[in-house]
This record gives sequence, C-alpha cells and structure tokens, in this order.
Amino acid sequence: MICKCEPGDFNDIHEIINDAASAYRGIIPADRWHEPYMSEEELKRQMDEGVEFWKYLEQEKITGVMGIQLKGDVTLIRHAYVRTTQRNKGIGSRLLQHLSSIATTPLLIGTWADANWAIDFYQKHQFRLLPAEEKNNLLRKYWTIPDRQIETSVVLASADWGSKR
Repeated sequence: MICKCEPGDFNDIHEIINDAASAYRGIIPADRWHEPYMSEEELKRQMDEGVEFWKYLEQEKITGVMGIQLKGDVTLIRHAYVRTTQRNKGIGSRLLQHLSSIATTPLLIGTWADANWAIDFYQKHQFRLLPAEEKNNLLRKYWTIPDRQIETSVVLASADWGSKR
C-alpha cells in the first residue's frame, strides 16, 4: 500500500535512505560520499523546504520511500529509495507510478551520473536523459546542490517535459 508519510515516519525514512544509498559507495565520486549519506539535519531541512515523502507499506512495515517536491512549473522526484532487502520487487516502480499520477507539472529527477542502475530504472519508466547544458541549468534552478554535485549528476525528464512549459 502507498500512502503519505507522517511525522512519526521520520526515523524510518532516514534509515531507508541511508541503507539504500549504500549502493552509491564506491560508485559516486569519493568527495561526494559521506557517512551517513544523509544526516538527520539534512533530511529535516529538505522536508522543511517542501519535500513530501510517500511510503510503500508491506505488512505495516515501510519498505520504500520516495519524495516529491513542487517547484513552481515542475515537480521533482527526490530521494527514491527501497530497503536493500526489498529491492527488485517493484516497490520503486509502484512509488514512481503513484507520484507521477499525482503530479500536475512535468517531472524532473536528478541522480548521480555513475548510478547506471538508477538511470536505467527511470528510463524504463519513460524518463529521458537531458543534455548536459540543460541539466546544468535545471540543477542550478531547482536544486540546492554544490557545483561539484552538478558536475557529477544527470537529470531525467518525464515524457511531457517541454510540452507544458
């Protein structure tokens, strides 16, 4: 079952993000990796800035989370993670489909350029990689990340990107 996260889900969200982000260790540039991958303070800041998390519940346990953030004329998919023990069961696909269905503006997703599995996942769901110059402009406009992260990231867009702008 998919439903909106509640304040009491904070610790589960934080745990799932850091558990699942372990896949990035050794993949993303070493200067971008840190332990934990996302601190509690960073997660709280992002939630305060409007990232709304949704959860996938299985037997009353949260097995995956995905954030959505309305940024004016676009909607960002943020922090899409599934517990490592629950991967490859369609949880991420169901969360992405749900968030796509409630979005009223084109969707953008930022991820690490070397996270091939993540890029493949989004492309399987009809998202397309944007060219480097457009990616750089979008990351600066809609995300708050350092230049080094912009250099090492990609942006994917939903099929309606450009048609509603």
